[in-house]
Amino acid sequence: MAHARAHIGTTDFLTTIETGGRTLSADEPEALGGGNAGFAPYDLLLASLAACTCITLRMYAARKGWPLEAIDVELHHSKDDKRSKITRVLTLSGALDEAQRARLAEVVERTPVTLTLKEGADIATTFN
Repeated sequence: MAHARAHIGTTDFLTTIETGGRTLSADEPEALGGGNAGFAPYDLLLASLAACTCITLRMYAARKGWPLEAIDVELHHSKDDKRSKITRVLTLSGALDEAQRARLAEVVERTPVTLTLKEGADIATTFN
């Protein structure tokens, strides 16, 4: 189970996020009124999907003993009308055969963050 805590003060729109025992910053670019002092929210979303993609494929290939040497993931987020669209391009390095590549193509569609994004999530909000 994941947990995150965020705090914003009076500096537009600099936000400190604590999660997993680490701290990172989020902000908006200057063009949107921020100071560009941290990751933009959609950058963090794409980073989460990219990390989950890499980690899941690495774990799967390692369990199978496959010669997967490196994984590069490039992601882009856009909007088509009001619906978000994420394109994901993978580059796999190593002496993988076509069957291994085909299996990894199946696995990538079922990584935990991929499934969460595809299925959507219920968000319950309360105020203290």
